[in-house]
Amino acid sequence: MVYKYDFLIIGAGVAGMSYALKVARAKKGRVCMICKSTLDEANTAFAQGGVASVTNLLVDDFDKHIQDTMIAGDYISDRQAVEQVVRNAPEQIKELVGWGVNFDRNADGQFDLHREGGHSEFRILHHADDTGAEIQRGLMAAVRACPDIDVKEGHFAVEIITQHHLGVRVTRRTPNITCYGAYVLNPETEKVDTYLARVTVMCTGGVGAVYQTTTNPVIATGDGEAMVYRAKGTVKDMEFVQFHPTALYHAGETHPAYLITEAMRGYGGILKLPNGETFMEKYDERLSLAPRDIVARAIDKEMKIHGLDHVCLDVTHKDAEETRHHFPNIYQKCLSIGIDITKDFIPVRPAAHYMCGGIKVDLNGCSSIDRLYALGECSCTGLHGGNRLASNSLIEAVVYAEAAARHSLEHVDLYDYHDHIPEWNDEGTMTNEEQVLITQSVKEVGEIMSNYVGIVRSDLRLHRAWNRLDILYEETEQLFKRVRATRDICELRNMINVGYLITRQALERKECRGLHFTLDYPQHAYDKK
Repeated sequence: MVYKYDFLIIGAGVAGMSYALKVARAKKGRVCMICKSTLDEANTAFAQGGVASVTNLLVDDFDKHIQDTMIAGDYISDRQAVEQVVRNAPEQIKELVGWGVNFDRNADGQFDLHREGGHSEFRILHHADDTGAEIQRGLMAAVRACPDIDVKEGHFAVEIITQHHLGVRVTRRTPNITCYGAYVLNPETEKVDTYLARVTVMCTGGVGAVYQTTTNPVIATGDGEAMVYRAKGTVKDMEFVQFHPTALYHAGETHPAYLITEAMRGYGGILKLPNGETFMEKYDERLSLAPRDIVARAIDKEMKIHGLDHVCLDVTHKDAEETRHHFPNIYQKCLSIGIDITKDFIPVRPAAHYMCGGIKVDLNGCSSIDRLYALGECSCTGLHGGNRLASNSLIEAVVYAEAAARHSLEHVDLYDYHDHIPEWNDEGTMTNEEQVLITQSVKEVGEIMSNYVGIVRSDLRLHRAWNRLDILYEETEQLFKRVRATRDICELRNMINVGYLITRQALERKECRGLHFTLDYPQHAYDKK
């Protein structure tokens, strides 16, 4: 089947849905959103902490937020991107509220602001401890109520369509590579359909599922980054994988591991060893409120020194009723496994959490491929630099959705459909009866990435990962050519591509910087305390 849309959005988190709503209200064409699972299963829904925005002008200002972001990013963030996000954040908060998103307020009606690690002021808007879920709920309701947006749940984008599919040899030096849409797997027919589009927007989220333990859902397999890389687009800064310092340690829960929000440390939570000893004073003067990369490395080191499988977060010194009020979901989750956080330490350990790099885009969200935009976690705007400042990601998504919507609406009439795109060719392929090969390879990717490309790296470990991934790549490509496209094998291909990109770009960075910490090169000046 061949479908035609003016705007084709691949992904359905805060970036994809906010972009869809922004272009749909302009009434300039048909909008389609490809969602590989259900509309409510996205990284956005798993975000607990909140959204960073300067709102209390009595004590806070844009310059403070900009400086905090630059410091957290180890001074390699793109200053223009930082300014764009920070200065446009308050207006986009109003947009979210207008779409029906609720943020907690004080008795006087003002936003109830939290503070998180790396922030110099209280500027985190939140909804209890499930802010992402509330944003997802509000946006889903708005999207479902919009008759101009077609939502294709359970559909999987296999590849974006470029000149390559017209028989043109495309390399990384080919000028004016152009996106004409995407090949999309229909779960009902099990066929790959052709979706032609004037504008295509990649909003596929993160890559956490390539690691054994992650706070991301299982769908976070780096599909957008992998598709764009295979199409010869620019993918950048993939070495900067953020590990959240405090995922709940509970045997068997790894995909996703339950997140213990950074706001709990902003609230006064203290990191300790299981015996009650504190340790952050050895690593940073900001103690438990140091940026995530420093805290994650500190926990990793303490676990290795003492032979532990976790450390602890202590909020038992705080008022019990206040703790239950601020963190109701965390309280209930921990209680379900026998931990009363008002009386007991919370066992925590780092887990893969956020990709700071991704598909390189400009200030309008345009990628290196014409007519292709990238938004949200799959993009690399330059905002995060070497390390994302807590709660900057959700606001980045809506600010760049606004920029991309404005730019694409101005240009969509200049584009036309390409009517000579060939249909997906699966002639000669067969149904895959070797599911065990895919399942085992997925496990191997997780083991390779966690063991060799984790919080602390070395060239020896990275080269070992490279060699192991290369074997998996060859095996998987051979299998992909033999069998019909399924979501499982396509996700495996994407995971291997993403693992390769993280490993290669980690090898290319000959320094310790931000989230990339290697034993083979001197520690960067900004990391020294």
